[in-house]
Amino acid sequence: MERQAFDVILICCGVLIADFYLIRGIRTGFKKWKFAQKKAFSIIYWSFSIAITLGLFISIFAQTGLGFRAAFLLVFCLLVFTKALFLPFMLADDIRRFIKWYKQRKTTPIPAEEKSGTFKAIPRSEFLMKAGLLAGSIPLAGLTYGTISGVYDYRIKRHKLYLPNLPKAFDGLRLGQISDIHSGSFYNKKAVAGGVDMLMKEKADVIFFTGDLVNIYANEMKDYQDIFSKVKAPLGVYSSLGNHDYGDYLDWREEDIKERNFKAIVQTHKNMGWDLLRNENRRLKVGGEEIGILGVENWSAMTRFLKRGRMDLTVKNTDDLPVKLLLSHDPSHWRAEILPQYPQIDAMFAGHTHGMQFGVRTEHFQWSPIKYIYNEWAGFYRQGAQQLYVNVGYGFLGYPGRLGILPEITIFELKASADPSLQKGA
Repeated sequence: MERQAFDVILICCGVLIADFYLIRGIRTGFKKWKFAQKKAFSIIYWSFSIAITLGLFISIFAQTGLGFRAAFLLVFCLLVFTKALFLPFMLADDIRRFIKWYKQRKTTPIPAEEKSGTFKAIPRSEFLMKAGLLAGSIPLAGLTYGTISGVYDYRIKRHKLYLPNLPKAFDGLRLGQISDIHSGSFYNKKAVAGGVDMLMKEKADVIFFTGDLVNIYANEMKDYQDIFSKVKAPLGVYSSLGNHDYGDYLDWREEDIKERNFKAIVQTHKNMGWDLLRNENRRLKVGGEEIGILGVENWSAMTRFLKRGRMDLTVKNTDDLPVKLLLSHDPSHWRAEILPQYPQIDAMFAGHTHGMQFGVRTEHFQWSPIKYIYNEWAGFYRQGAQQLYVNVGYGFLGYPGRLGILPEITIFELKASADPSLQKGA
C-alpha cells in the first residue's frame, strides 16, 4: 500500500507540474482566444485539475463503489494521456523559438528594450499548436474506436496450468473459462453468438463461468439464454455468482420482488444446463480418479460488497481430493482469505475487474488504472504453491466498449507436473 501511495503521489505531482507549463503554453499559443487570457480561465482550469486529482485519491484509497472508482480513473488517465500527447508539441515549439531567438541575438545587436526584459516573445507556431491539439484528441478517438470495434473483439488466451498433484488421468485436460457476461449491456446478438462459437470450437473438456450473468434483472437473459445454452462440455459447465447477480444495485420496491429476480437468475443457470455452485463442491471424475471443483458465492475484500461466500461450506468433504479448483468471482478474495486460510486450494478462477475495459495488454506487459484498486486484476498470478487466474470478462459494463483490454475466452491445459519455469529458476 505504501508503494502504491508513493506511485500515485508521484503521478499527481507530475501532472500538476505539467499543468503549469500547459496553461502558460495555452495562453501564449492562443492569444486570439480572449477567454484564455482571463483570470476566470485559470480558476476553471485549476479547479477542474485539482478536483480530478482529488477524485483520483478518493477512488483509490476510499471505500467507494467500483463504478465511481473506475469512472474517475478513466477520466484521470484520459486527461493524462491528452496532456502527455500535447506536451511534446509545446516543447518542440519552445525549442524552435529559443533557437530562433538565440540566432537573432548573435547576429543582431540587442535593442535596449530587450535588455530591459521587455523583449517581445516570438509567436508560437500555429501549426505546432494545432498539431498538439490534434494529438491530444487521440485518447477520445480511441474511446470511440473501442466502442465500435473492441467490445465484441473476443480473444482467446491460452495458459498451461501446472498442478504437481494432478492425477495422471487429468493430464492434458482442456478447461475453458468465461466471466462477466453482463447480458443487460449487449446490443449485438450475432456478435455475442460468434464469441460462443469461438469457445465451442476449442472443444474444452470442462468449462467454468465465474459470475455476473446480468447487470441487475433476470430478464436481461431473455434474448441470450438460447445462445449461452450452447456452452457445453463433456465433463460439464460449472458456474458461480458475481456481485451483480444478487440485485444489490437497485432500490427494489419490495424485497420479495428482489428475491424472485434472484431465483430467476439461479433458474437461468439451470435452464442453460450449467451447474451453479453456491458454497459447495463437485467431484470431477476421469478414469477412476477425482479432483474437486469448488464454487463459492461472492466474497470481496471491499467493504461495500456483501460477503456471501462461505469457504467453510465450500471445502466441506474435500480433504481427500488431490487437487481443488475454486470458482470465486472477485479476485480480492484470493489474497484476503484464500492465501492465509485455505492453502489446500490449488488454483482459483476469478473475473470481476474487466481490466477496467481500458489499458494495455500484451504477451509480456499489461497495465490498466484498475491496478491501483486490485492487486490482481488480469491474467495469471502465483504465490507459493497457490495460483490465480483473472479473466477480464466476456461482456462489458458502463462504458460500452473496450480499449486495449479486449473481451476474453481463456483456455487452460492442465499439466500433471511442476511448472518447468520454476525448476529453471531454481
